[in-house]
Amino acid sequence: MRMNPKVLVLTGYGINCDIETQFAFNLAGGDAKRVHLNDIIHGKESLDDFHILAIPGGFSFGDDIASGRVLANKFKYNLRESVQSFIDEEKLILGICNGFQVMAKLGILPGFDKNYREQQVTLTFNDSGRFEDRWVHLKVNPESKCIFTRGIEKLYLPVRHGEGKFVSKDREIRNRLIQQNHVVVQYVDEDGKFAGYPWNPNGSENNIAGICDETGRIFGMMPHPEAFCHLTNHPRWTREKLEGEGDGLAVFRNAVQWVKEKF
Repeated sequence: MRMNPKVLVLTGYGINCDIETQFAFNLAGGDAKRVHLNDIIHGKESLDDFHILAIPGGFSFGDDIASGRVLANKFKYNLRESVQSFIDEEKLILGICNGFQVMAKLGILPGFDKNYREQQVTLTFNDSGRFEDRWVHLKVNPESKCIFTRGIEKLYLPVRHGEGKFVSKDREIRNRLIQQNHVVVQYVDEDGKFAGYPWNPNGSENNIAGICDETGRIFGMMPHPEAFCHLTNHPRWTREKLEGEGDGLAVFRNAVQWVKEKF
């Protein structure tokens, strides 16, 4: 593939991490374009023209009803067939924070319902009862098929959410997520061990911070990889004399590289 992979970064209605997400994909070698939701609904832009769909973080529709619910319904009643076609063409979808909430409520994650219509997990209010804005350590599941985390063992990223507690519909769904390696990233302490608050900032079951579908092409996570693409984003970059690049950039580079190889 000669051209850079084309990335649609969704914007509009309270999404506010679109510029950072666009920058991250471009930094990773993609050709990212910010597109308002209405421009897709009204046919001014088409998902067919892109290889990656990114639903960034923010507060879509002010988190009215529940985080991500209204935006999920906008997709459900206006773009269901377009999204289904995008998935069938084996393209990539990334949802970050509010984007993850949208994907869960829309039913495309974990995607056990092949028609992507049934909601099976959700992100609900943090156990702390307040908005959590802190940096977290993440353990990456090496057995996961997730395209976005290939070759990554751990991540250090910020979370910024009031409704980030991951909950499964029932025990069967939860067991399937774990046993079939749909769980991609989990909250851990600085030693890489599972721990409670504040290491698990929201009380997510099994410390789950992100999951993927069975193909590894659809991925949602609560922490923000786009917020750590450069060393100066790190809260202690001067004290720790860091080298290299921000942990989050690898997530976007993996996606771009996969598309180059695939298409």
